[in-house]
Amino acid sequence: MKLNAVLVGLLLVCALLLVTSQHRARKAFIDLERAQSLARKQEVEWNRLQLEQTRLAKHSLIDSVARRDLKLQPVSPDRTLYLNSPAEGVAGSPSAPQLAAAQAGR
Repeated sequence: MKLNAVLVGLLLVCALLLVTSQHRARKAFIDLERAQSLARKQEVEWNRLQLEQTRLAKHSLIDSVARRDLKLQPVSPDRTLYLNSPAEGVAGSPSAPQLAAAQAGR
């Protein structure tokens, strides 16, 4: 009788351990599925962002946004003023009054 009680007790402990381990395994599997699903969603988002970055970096889009939204215009050569940095003691380098006169003459 005592042996039967011990065996029943061991059987109950083993059954509880089995249920606990199955529950942990199911929970780990669900966590794994969630992580894989999140990884797939993030990969799709990453690909979308890469495509958007490629689209935004195109020269034609940059040019059209600059012209339309920012009202920028290309600079014509007659409006371009080239300045050389004056070197000390170099003959022919423009002085400040000469630069001012060149800008005023435009």
